Amino acid sequence: MKATVHVFVEGEVQGVGYRATAWSVARRLGVSGWVRNLADGRVEAIIEGEKETVDKMLGWCSKGPPGSYVRNIKVEWVPYRGEFKTFEIRQRHFY
Repeated sequence: MKATVHVFVEGEVQGVGYRATAWSVARRLGVSGWVRNLADGRVEAIIEGEKETVDKMLGWCSKGPPGSYVRNIKVEWVPYRGEFKTFEIRQRHFY
């Protein structure tokens, strides 16, 4: 079954390699979507793929890479649309 999640990660998650490591983990797991820093210090991501694999990526997101500290993760399951072919790092988004 295919699934998509919209994720917001709070904590010490910028300047610690979170996005680069997320990209590497996502590519290894075979999920698609994107990850980016937000101006408020959080990291945002969209993750698509097989539900089991998306769950594995969420497990990684809740821990992050060495040097990070994830305080909170907000996960919103959204309808699967299959709109991404790869996983990419996007530029910082300013709200």
